[in-house]
Amino acid sequence: MDLKKSFSLPLLRWYQKHRRTLPWRSSRNPYHILVSEIMLQQTQVDTVIPYYRQFLKAFPSFQHLSRAPIERVLKLWEGLGYYARARNLHSLAQTVSRDHDGKLPDRGLGDLPGIGPYTEGAVRSIAFHQDYAVVDGNVQRVLARFFGLRQDPRSPAGRKKLWELAETLVPQGQAGDYNQAVMDLGAMICTPHLPRCSRCPVEKTCTARRLNWVHLIPTRKKSRRLPHDPIGAGVIWKGGKILIGQRPFQGLLGGLWEFPGGKQKRGETLPECIRREIQEELGVRVQVGRKLAKVKHAYSHFKITLHVYSCRYLSGTPRALGCRAWRWVAPGELKRFAFPAANQPIIRKLLIEKK
Repeated sequence: MDLKKSFSLPLLRWYQKHRRTLPWRSSRNPYHILVSEIMLQQTQVDTVIPYYRQFLKAFPSFQHLSRAPIERVLKLWEGLGYYARARNLHSLAQTVSRDHDGKLPDRGLGDLPGIGPYTEGAVRSIAFHQDYAVVDGNVQRVLARFFGLRQDPRSPAGRKKLWELAETLVPQGQAGDYNQAVMDLGAMICTPHLPRCSRCPVEKTCTARRLNWVHLIPTRKKSRRLPHDPIGAGVIWKGGKILIGQRPFQGLLGGLWEFPGGKQKRGETLPECIRREIQEELGVRVQVGRKLAKVKHAYSHFKITLHVYSCRYLSGTPRALGCRAWRWVAPGELKRFAFPAANQPIIRKLLIEKK
């Protein structure tokens, strides 16, 4: 079977008629394309669009982004999740501005912060018209079904096989449109559930369709139950101001601000947890008062229940012991800082109570 004739070319013809209208597709600016691809990592298109527009309005070039304080970058990223992407993009902008005169190089992209094989392939094919393949979640699903691949696409062997297949399918000189076509097919037709096979341009040559395996592919290992952590946090009052801490840049939610607290230990009450965590993070003593809220939140590899209490400052000079920085702020100032999603209901509650 000539794979390019049976798969790549019909897909390109379909793409010319049915492709999605997306804001980054109206640009060939490598910076615009890079920003969109980084935002699209593990995030839905509809969620990304307003963030993309707002981000480019604030930072229209690598130079503008490189000069911005990281706190402002994180604030604009607030709610998009996976904040290491924002930190890496900021670092990348500084590297490009310093070492490449503000222009994204068309070689060596994989050496820049936050650029893996998928992002490199997408940018090189779309922005620089180079013949590079991409494999993301949509591409995995489309190719696994088309070739009838029964391996788990997330396994090392499955990933290797899919990359090999993807590289054989790229039509010379048309990699950018082709890669976007496969992604659109996965998003619009070859969806995880209820795929619209009758509208697929490669239905007749699809192995999963022919063997009635569409709902069996991609093969997935049974998901393990996510661990759950109870977290205690305090809204610490002193006069009319609240003490907040900034998380270290390394690790989960790096650089975001939060109401101080941490994981509850076995045998420890929530007030005991909060007093201990605040002492360890900031070196201050507090009196734990009434419970303000309970917030459930899920991350990619674990879940938390955040228990938030109102606390009164008692003594001690705040110090950045287990955090990067600290600040006393009025409730109305909280929206100036980038907070994790789990803290947002608390901020809304505090602002409502202060009205």
